[in-house]
Amino acid sequence: MAVKLAATLREDQTKSATKEIRNSGRVPAVLYGKAIDPKSISVDSIELVKTVRDEGRNAIISLNVGNDKPVNVMLHEYQIDPLKDELIHADFYIVNMAEEMDVEVALRLEGEAKGTKDGGVLQQPMYELQVRAKPADIPEEIVVDISELEVGDSIAISDITTTGNFELLDEADTTIATIVPPDTLEDVEEAPDENAEPELVDAEPESENESKED
Repeated sequence: MAVKLAATLREDQTKSATKEIRNSGRVPAVLYGKAIDPKSISVDSIELVKTVRDEGRNAIISLNVGNDKPVNVMLHEYQIDPLKDELIHADFYIVNMAEEMDVEVALRLEGEAKGTKDGGVLQQPMYELQVRAKPADIPEEIVVDISELEVGDSIAISDITTTGNFELLDEADTTIATIVPPDTLEDVEEAPDENAEPELVDAEPESENESKED
């Protein structure tokens, strides 16, 4: 079920009006989709952040713009002010609930790998996966259990077991997690000390140098 969010049309799109919208706690946004003209709108900043936090980045939102009939949308893009860490703009895309679409879904590794208990180091090169699904079938996240991984083991896209109505688009042999062996003590001892002074080749002992000066 789509979560509801109210929006207001923006008639005045001057910089001063946009600044006033942000100062009032709202976010300037654009609503667009196939076969419709883009609309400039604004939504409550706190409500939007709460929706994304509670429902996920790919949540289906029932957006009610003024007195128009609510439309199903997804948050397509957004901008954050890096200095104030505040949401300053958002784009909403009208989705067709009967059509598949491609999105990025968060990847979460679950469990403590056996290999890490033996000193191995977990490496996760991917944190998002490409997924194709109808809007209502898009998972909030994809969870992969790594508890059985030993040192030297890895998990690829092809190893993921999916139960939902979606398709993984990344290459099947792409690694999403691996347990690499730790540096051994012997490797550490053999590694050169970058701060050590270089040894002089064919240098004469200090005592011999002093005797020659005498």
